[in-house]
Amino acid sequence: MVTIKKIVIAVVLLCSPTILHAEEIGSVDTVFKFFGPDNKIIIEAFDDPDVKNVTCYLSRAKTGGIKGGLGLAEDTSDAAISCQQVGPIEVAEKILKSPKKGQVVFQKRTSLVFKKLQVVRFFDPKRNSLIYLTYSDKVIDGSPKNAISAVPIMPWKE
Repeated sequence: MVTIKKIVIAVVLLCSPTILHAEEIGSVDTVFKFFGPDNKIIIEAFDDPDVKNVTCYLSRAKTGGIKGGLGLAEDTSDAAISCQQVGPIEVAEKILKSPKKGQVVFQKRTSLVFKKLQVVRFFDPKRNSLIYLTYSDKVIDGSPKNAISAVPIMPWKE
């Protein structure tokens, strides 16, 4: 019974699309691997799909070696995020109506099937700010490792 459940979950994860594509900004090697690519920290950027002029920068670990080169390795749950206002912010009405309910704005698989890195956006009406949380989850056992970034909604001066 458990095996069937795992298979169904794996199929769902494989068929679920990435919510947003990130642009790779750069990377640094962290561990030399004799065979296959080195372990790295990758820096990526993506624009919030529902908030005009907010860009998030995400750094995450990428496992190298033979398994990593073939896409079979599981990346660690280490990630950091920094989101910035890059122009006049325009917030979609649906975000302002449900502040406590986070919305996934980015996902990236960090293992072949069972693990993904996510960014979830929240709205804090009291402080008029957008909060971005990044964390890694796993079908069987998630990770408490996380990072946040807050963007106050302020007027933009040209």
